[in-house]
Amino acid sequence: MISKKIEEALNAQINAEFWSAYLYLSMSANFAVKGNPGFANWFNIQFKEEQDHAQIFIKYLLSRGGKVALSPIEAVKTEWESPLDAYKDTLEHEKKVTSMINNLYALASAENDYATQSMLKWFIDEQVEEEETAQGLIDSLTMIKDNGFGIYMLDKELSARTYTQAAPLSGK
Repeated sequence: MISKKIEEALNAQINAEFWSAYLYLSMSANFAVKGNPGFANWFNIQFKEEQDHAQIFIKYLLSRGGKVALSPIEAVKTEWESPLDAYKDTLEHEKKVTSMINNLYALASAENDYATQSMLKWFIDEQVEEEETAQGLIDSLTMIKDNGFGIYMLDKELSARTYTQAAPLSGK
């Protein structure tokens, strides 16, 4: 059985993952409306990945005899002036999520919950990747500045990104 503290913390993380999904769906819609299908695609895939993350936590919580308690999802921002602004928000958000995952890991350590620590290791690695990717896109957009052709080419490149289900859900 999972401790009440861990159960509550995992439920808070489930809500945070769904909020993240909602944020990325909003970003996707923002860029779809502005005629940037590649940026819209990139954020739509982020939306799907965040839903996967919530599902991983739900599946884990249930497997440990915990109860899932879904909470309302708070409103998210709906407009960004530029792709650079959106990716800056993305990086800041991912840093916040990293902090939340680290806090969960610290709680699991304090509770001597080795199974939860083990499950969280995948998320710790995932967060390193998320922050690195966001920073790379910020660097590219900073270099491009307001060059329309550069924005067009990056948008086209991001159109090619495809969704892959998160490994803990796909059994890989």
